Amino acid sequence: MDLATVIFWLIAIVLVVSALLVVMQRNIVHSALALIVVFAMASGIYLLLNAEFIAIVQILIYAGAVAVLVLFALMLTRTNNIQVNSNPNNKRWWIALPICALIGAGILFATTNSPHAVAVQSNGASQLPANINNVVRIGQLLYSPTSYSYILPFEIASLVLLVAIVGAIVIGRED
Repeated sequence: MDLATVIFWLIAIVLVVSALLVVMQRNIVHSALALIVVFAMASGIYLLLNAEFIAIVQILIYAGAVAVLVLFALMLTRTNNIQVNSNPNNKRWWIALPICALIGAGILFATTNSPHAVAVQSNGASQLPANINNVVRIGQLLYSPTSYSYILPFEIASLVLLVAIVGAIVIGRED
């Protein structure tokens, strides 16, 4: 086993354990903190796949923004103290168990017997040239003056976000 495989298995074990903690913790704040660990471990897997941009976005958007938003929402909406049993179990958990087992078996079957499985290249070649990483390639696709770029859709999306922010300010202001 090489180092990347060992790192993958370590990250995968931490990811699965923390995902189980998200759904099994009795305290909902602890579940949200375990969710941050899940997001961080998912970004580690993205790094192992040489998808640096997606790993950075995973940390910034999910672990940084979404999890903090969930924690703030939990702490601001609770009028009393966070109880020890603030995340009760559903009484029908036994129905979910065989469904999860069937989905897991289907995923294992699909990854081992699929005709569309990705073959590992024996020469170690990647889809990008050796002197360019995917963050640079995304930048070239977004802002390239020589070939088709996504600058117009990017600017339209920023304009839509600006209109949404202005609309939220207009709706939320006091008269």
